[in-house]
Amino acid sequence: MSNTISMDPIWEAIRTDAVSWAAEEPALASYLHATIINHESLQSALGYLIATKLDCTALPSLVIRDLANEALESSMDAVRFDLRAVEQRDPACENMAMALLYFKGFLALQSYRVANYLWRQNRRPMAYFFQSQISQKFGVDIHPAATIGRGVMFDHASGIVIGETAVIEDQVSILHSVTLGGTGKVSGDRHPKIRRGVMIGAGSKVLGNIEVGECAQVAAGSVVLNPVPARAIVAGVPATVRGETTCTEPALSMKQLLNPLD
Repeated sequence: MSNTISMDPIWEAIRTDAVSWAAEEPALASYLHATIINHESLQSALGYLIATKLDCTALPSLVIRDLANEALESSMDAVRFDLRAVEQRDPACENMAMALLYFKGFLALQSYRVANYLWRQNRRPMAYFFQSQISQKFGVDIHPAATIGRGVMFDHASGIVIGETAVIEDQVSILHSVTLGGTGKVSGDRHPKIRRGVMIGAGSKVLGNIEVGECAQVAAGSVVLNPVPARAIVAGVPATVRGETTCTEPALSMKQLLNPLD
């Protein structure tokens, strides 16, 4: 095993699981070698996966892979936090290798990180290309200018929409069909600010330049039009405060009950 692998315990664990899977399921061996085992680092494997997922006839995978590797150079700390978030919060995830290969919420988020890097480098046409491909391939539409922290999990992820001026801080969990959107044609800063530790339930819509306070919880199917206090539980259409969270960070517990004592 190379020094590159041994210096990264997360990558070592992922590669070990892939080698074990290849032995258990020989029909998958070629796929596992191409995606994980033949790579010397998590960055290299993730760049390859992003390229194969977003490949199209107009822009070949080798070009996408080079762009992804360039962008990921400064994002690997966030990538590792995101991997741990999926493994620790999603009971369907057995290990980080599974998240890396098969969980489209994780892959969509890392592909966004490439688009965001390109946006910050003022390469906006290419950033928009990545946004379009992410939307088509993963069913997740994130504006490349949005700000997203680390330790973020998109659970299932289908139908997530995140607007241009949205901010998502660290340790946030968002379920499928969530919209962080605007309320019309207002320009400028017009999207929600999601603070640390928040959990947003499936199908919820958070609209406008409002803040969802630290460690708050938005119940599934809610429409949030007003600021949410820190540690509040909100639910309904429109959402109103229904209680207060009892855990440090609802995003970590993933409990989706209106009664925090249940």
